[in-house]
This record gives sequence, C-alpha cells and structure tokens, in this order.
Amino acid sequence: MTNKPIAFFAHHQGRGHANRIMAIAKHIPASRPLHILTAKPDQFEGMSREAEITQLPNMIGAPSRSKVLHGEPTPSVLHCVPVGVDEMREHMGIIAATLLEIDPAIFVIDVSAEIALLSRIMSVPAITIRMHGDRSDAGHLAGYEAGVGMLAPFDKAIEQVDYPDWARARTFYTGGLCTTKDPIVPRDEARQLLGLPLDKPITLVIAGGGGSGTPYAPLTVAARAEPDALWLVAGPVHREGHETDFGNLRELGWVDNLTQYLCAADRVVASAGDNTVHEIARASKPFLCIPEWRYFDEQQAKAAELARVGAAIHLNTWPASIPEWRRVLADTDALDVSKLAKLHDPDAAQKAAEWLESEAVRLWAN
Repeated sequence: MTNKPIAFFAHHQGRGHANRIMAIAKHIPASRPLHILTAKPDQFEGMSREAEITQLPNMIGAPSRSKVLHGEPTPSVLHCVPVGVDEMREHMGIIAATLLEIDPAIFVIDVSAEIALLSRIMSVPAITIRMHGDRSDAGHLAGYEAGVGMLAPFDKAIEQVDYPDWARARTFYTGGLCTTKDPIVPRDEARQLLGLPLDKPITLVIAGGGGSGTPYAPLTVAARAEPDALWLVAGPVHREGHETDFGNLRELGWVDNLTQYLCAADRVVASAGDNTVHEIARASKPFLCIPEWRYFDEQQAKAAELARVGAAIHLNTWPASIPEWRRVLADTDALDVSKLAKLHDPDAAQKAAEWLESEAVRLWAN
C-alpha cells in the first residue's frame, strides 16, 4: 500500500496555502502520487512535480436557497456551514467522492477544521496544517482530534503557551518554512541592483496578499518622523483620501524581487503572515510586526510569540504620532536579529515532506 497517493486540500484565500503545498510537494518521492483539491487550480501553475488537481467550487459567500435555511444556527462544533447552499454541497461532495475514488494514504488539509472532520467521517487519515491563533473552540479542537496528527510549518520555540499538551504531542514542527528561495545578497549589492542610495537608511514595509492593503496614513507619519530616511512600500496600500505624500515615501506596488528589497533594507515593517515572517527571518532584518486582522486572531497570536522570544517588536495598531514612531523604531533597531534568523529553517519543506512520507508508510504498515 506504499504507493497510495497523498492528497492535499488547499484553501484558496491568499497564495500562502498553495505555495506551502508546492514547496513541500517538491520533496515528496516521485513514486508517491499526489492529488490536490482546491478552488483555485491556477495557483498551482508551474508546480515542479506532477500532481492530479481537482477543482472545487468557491463556496465562500454563496447564498442559501431560502431565508429559513439561512437562519438556521451553526453547530458549535463547526465554523462555516450554512444550510441549503448548492456550492457547499458540491464542494464537500466532490471532496468526499475524490477521497472515495483515490483512497489516499493521508489527506493533508491546509486548512479547514470542517474538512478534517469530513476526512474522519470518510475514514481517511487526515493531517492538519497548524496555524497560530485562538483555536480553543469546539470546532478546532474537534478537527485536531479527528486527524492523525498536525504539521506546524514553524519553529517549536514560537508555539503558543496555551496550545494543549495532548495536541502538542501529536504535532510535527518543521522549523520556519519559507517558500521563497531567491538568493540572499549583501545590503549594498542589493541596493546597487535596485538603484537605491547606499548612504540612506531604508525601511521596507511589506503588505501581504491576503488583506485589503496596508493603511497609508500611518506611513506618512513615519516618513515625517525620519525625513532623512527612505521608506519603501511593497504591496497594496489603503488610502482614506486625506493623506499627504512625502518624497521619502515610495510605493513599489507588487514586486517580483521582494528578496532583493529585503536585503537592501535596514529594517522591515510587516504583518505576521506565515511566509512574510520567514522571509524576514531568512534575510535577518530587524522586524516591526503589526498584525493584520485575521480570523481567530491568527496574526496577533503569532506576533505575540515572536515578541516573547525577542524576534520582533509587536504592535497591536499602527503608530499615530511622530514621537511614537521614533520610540518603536528605536526599539526595533535594538533587536538581536539572530533571534529571528534562527526561526527560519532552510530545510523545513524537506523535513515536512519526509515526515508526511513516513506517516503515509507508518499508517498503512501491517
């Protein structure tokens, strides 16, 4: 039974789930068939190894077929399961039919507590990708209990203190998994490649792809707080219409060479997205972490753990004044960057793949 496929479910919000699966899949033995279920197959274009892909309907926000069904309360053991939604029935039905057809060795779920429960009901061993946050509710705990294990794509040092011991014992920690492999180069070399000045302090602000954009107004205050420095913003920004632009604050938009900008920077301001954190750790830069809103306080929890181990400065909200910016930036510059750097493991994806393969073998041994 060692050639049974490994199946993956990839949540379609943002690109992080798909990128993580592709990074791990690259190291799974070629003899092991792979099957991916996702509502966004295009995110897997250019995948480095062969995999069967099943497209799922996008059920997010789809309506119930009656007001009465829409008003049915959600069970405490589930999170998002409205009644009478065609797309949801099709979504879950395709997953169930695929599991029945391919009979996978394991089903790796990145991420959904409900699908972990469905996998158990289908008698298929599930492994849930761990994420930070307040997941002590009945739904998450049921999903953890339903699977055969959890995979945490981060270092054990930033595990949450409140994560239950029984769940911790069933979790494999890969070390910090970064899906970016672009080369790290010296600061001045990166600045020359990008045409940036060698003699100015540079702060890089990173806005992730899973939210509505970094608020622009606080960045204008930061630029005023450091008039002799250059502030670069990679990714989308959110404007309210009252902001004043400053010459030392430059929007880059989406960039394909983010690693070069990380290498060129003296410090980084960013949210607590999984890959973003590990990209900054990989580049070994002082990190001011200002989390974005996410379900279950995922980013707040991760940022708090980073601060606990001295790897980042954690702010709940953006600084609103020049003195506040100067204080928090001084604190950021005083960080020991080695504490963040050691949270990145260049072999994390390979370790994840090796563990999944070992589980696929172990669970079906006679």
